[in-house]
Amino acid sequence: MIIMKKAMYYTSEKKNVICLLCPHKCEIADNHTGRCKVRKNIGGELFAENYSKVSSIGVDPIEKKPLFHWRENSKILSFGSYGCNFSCAFCQNYAISMEKPKTHIIKPEEIIELALQYNTPSIAYTYNEPTVFYEMMFETAVVAKEKNIDNVIVTNGFINKEPLLNILPYIDAMNIDLKTYSDENYKKLGGISVQHILDTIAIANEHCHLEVTMLMVPKIMDDCEEFENLLIRLKQAAPKIVIHLSRYFPRYNYNEPATDILLMQKFKETANRYFEKVYLGNVR
Repeated sequence: MIIMKKAMYYTSEKKNVICLLCPHKCEIADNHTGRCKVRKNIGGELFAENYSKVSSIGVDPIEKKPLFHWRENSKILSFGSYGCNFSCAFCQNYAISMEKPKTHIIKPEEIIELALQYNTPSIAYTYNEPTVFYEMMFETAVVAKEKNIDNVIVTNGFINKEPLLNILPYIDAMNIDLKTYSDENYKKLGGISVQHILDTIAIANEHCHLEVTMLMVPKIMDDCEEFENLLIRLKQAAPKIVIHLSRYFPRYNYNEPATDILLMQKFKETANRYFEKVYLGNVR
């Protein structure tokens, strides 16, 4: 069964379309996709190929998102599709972010029915980058709020301001992955700049509960001075958020050794000078 959804954010330019969902602003020729590989130009209109295509779904502890200070000890229905607007060599979910996995057709209303069936008070848009299945996420979030179910986005934060502001009235919590401290490194990961993510963090912080994750990847996020400079900028964007410092392990196409435990502890001590709630992840 082929199901596609007309995209919400794009403009046409002759036979090409320009996607306006994220800061890449891909100019896409007819019958081609953008960098996320899921948003396709068909006859001068942009469609989300991954609409209603769910690659993974399950019930998780809320702390796994990770969210430590929102609906503590509750369960959350989590689902993802496929595709990503980044291309991290150390991707933790590369099978659904970088590849086209087996999927099942599950419509927004059916996601809500599953949440009610499993008695989960919230739904997480996660696993792969949820902003690239924006239409599915948006429609599900709207119906969820009508049913008094909360919504959580777990994201890299690489989204334009208009679509972000459009969905935030339906979002109760977010975890944003702040991947590195330099524009140069963000470009290596397929992004553009640190500021794009800090802008998302600042806006989200005004609308919902926010926690930020930083994966401490060798050669990407391991310079103590640069890390402290990033904390200063993050403090300006969102002064009282919860911070998760997560230990990296070799994954996908990145084979640097796992982050040194002592370095993780040093990062936590540094982060605690700027933020009250700082947690280490993947250290056991």
